[in-house]
Amino acid sequence: MREPSDPSPGEKSRTLKRPTSREDRLKAALKANMARRKAQARARDAEDASGDSERD
Repeated sequence: MREPSDPSPGEKSRTLKRPTSREDRLKAALKANMARRKAQARARDAEDASGDSERD
């Protein structure tokens, strides 16, 4: 038997799925942000390397 204070099975599954989807969105955003920052760092390094060889 279910206690009156227990959420219905539909409510329970809905609350369990919500944090997972939020975590997935945050994980995807973090991954995209890290990829963008790495690309920017590589571009800066390549620019610095080409700038150093032209000055010598």
